[in-house]
Amino acid sequence: MYKFLLKGMACGLFLFVSPYSKAQDKFKAAERESIKGQIGTRLQNAYQNRVLAQDIDALIAPFKDRNETSQWQSEFWGKWFTSAVLAYKYQPTSALRTKLDSAVSKLIATQSDDGYIGNYKPEARLQQWDIWGRKYCLLGLLDYYNLTADQKSLKAARGVADHLMEELKAADGIIVTKGNYRGMATSSILEPVCQLYKATKSKKYLEFAEQIVAQWETPQGPKLISMARTDVAKRFPKPQNWYSYEQGQKAYEMMSCYEGLLELYRLTGKPAYKEAVEQTWKNIYDTEINVAGSGASTEMWFGGRAKQAHPVHHYQETCVTVTWIKLSQQLLRLTGEAKYADAVEQSYYNALLGSMSPDGAEWAKYTPLTGYRLPGSGQCGMNINCCVASGPRGLFNLPEHVVMASPDGIAVNYYVPGEYQIALPWGRPALLTQQTSYPEEGTIRFGLKLQKEETFSIDFRIPSWSAKTSIIVNGDTTKVTTPGQYFALRRNWKSGDSVQLSLDMRGRVVYADDSRQHAALMRGPVLLARDESLPGVGMGSVVDISNPSGYVELEPVPHQEKDGWLQFRYRFVPESYTEAAAQAVTTDFCDYASAGNGAKKGYFITWLPQIIDPRK
Repeated sequence: MYKFLLKGMACGLFLFVSPYSKAQDKFKAAERESIKGQIGTRLQNAYQNRVLAQDIDALIAPFKDRNETSQWQSEFWGKWFTSAVLAYKYQPTSALRTKLDSAVSKLIATQSDDGYIGNYKPEARLQQWDIWGRKYCLLGLLDYYNLTADQKSLKAARGVADHLMEELKAADGIIVTKGNYRGMATSSILEPVCQLYKATKSKKYLEFAEQIVAQWETPQGPKLISMARTDVAKRFPKPQNWYSYEQGQKAYEMMSCYEGLLELYRLTGKPAYKEAVEQTWKNIYDTEINVAGSGASTEMWFGGRAKQAHPVHHYQETCVTVTWIKLSQQLLRLTGEAKYADAVEQSYYNALLGSMSPDGAEWAKYTPLTGYRLPGSGQCGMNINCCVASGPRGLFNLPEHVVMASPDGIAVNYYVPGEYQIALPWGRPALLTQQTSYPEEGTIRFGLKLQKEETFSIDFRIPSWSAKTSIIVNGDTTKVTTPGQYFALRRNWKSGDSVQLSLDMRGRVVYADDSRQHAALMRGPVLLARDESLPGVGMGSVVDISNPSGYVELEPVPHQEKDGWLQFRYRFVPESYTEAAAQAVTTDFCDYASAGNGAKKGYFITWLPQIIDPRK
């Protein structure tokens, strides 16, 4: 007899605790992953064509020149480097290790005797993007230290932080008045400062972190805790200068600060910190995140969920998408709540992959829901921009979160073919395999290898959209009735046990708002789009895909006829101007990430205008 439980979050006796943490993560990263299928191909392409292909000397040059007064060249090294560390952890190769070693060595070689690493002139320091760039240097140096235990990189990181603290003290001690966006860009350095405390155990870094958060609530600060219940698009008045200090709706920098606040919560256990992040995350999800799993216009929150069916200027900056994924993964790791994995999956398969070129070499700066996939351009006089540097950070963030160790055993957060090595809470290893073409199909077959028979739980995330789900364990079937939670399968496991999970992959109709005047098609976590280059009739504004059940029939297009990753044929009855009803016609849809993203950059549409019929 098996014991089945429905769980909104993982719970149990064992928690993942650092000796210097007062709050405990529910999930722990996998020790090793080997990913196959479409995601495996995407990872490999980005590994070879973006991460390994990066010219390190080009990223280091601004740190040598130090002639900047306003721009952000110094972030590019840190963004590339942190993504490269994630890539190396996923697939350690000598080629990438050599590149990482060289990148750190060359950066440290630019450090001044006073500890400064950056690209700004002395008279311009602490302003504009100077501290922001130092943040990314710290993140990279600490990632390298955590990967290698290299003392030189830790010493360099301490030098950067100590110098900054001294510079601030010599000025006025206030970090939130420096730089842009009500101090969010500068005070997002909170994240590596917390990491530095964990690495050094030096209390001055914890005290500095607390000072940063305290300054958020001063009159000049961004009010990231006291305004946590306020819509992120309405926290401050619209500024006269959009990209300025007065702008308080900057999406990327705001979420970066909340990532740091979660790190500080882990160190202090103060409930107000965690609550502020959870409340803000919910507000972002409810008011900003669109059907592709991202948001923001011209880099700011703007109440975008309610406006997503309309053309939006500079929509879905890739830096916003990446940071939303990272923040959601942080909350998933901390709380074990399925809603965070749901959000990541929606964003990863749609907004993130939609911003990536199929070969992984380039990343779009913006990705509309309707329009064209257009390339970005270089920034700060360099042949790179913030989103090209940041995109792989989101891509390589996934592998270690697919299957994780939970307090009771194993948590399966995402369904991606491959092998996942987990350390069970009591130390022994477990190897979980996934065989599937998900999200092309909804069946996932799991295999298990253990050193000995063990009693533990495997918790499967049941996506919120999967209304009909079943699980078969060694031939015995059970039905899962509650989506949007983890389904805990606890039993005495042994090597060779098998589980088959079947998710509900029926096509779904979703609407932009209650008016139901704009509809979109989804299948599983994937948003579908109408690419003008695909076979079939145009949809125009005379479409009515409403269905009382909310589901529609989608016919998979044969592999030899497909022009991309996922492609489905939809049959509908168009508007008729004759007395007799029109005959049904068909048209093809593809996954949003592939729409307009091939060799031909064609026009695509996701939100389909619905015909108005006063009889209905």
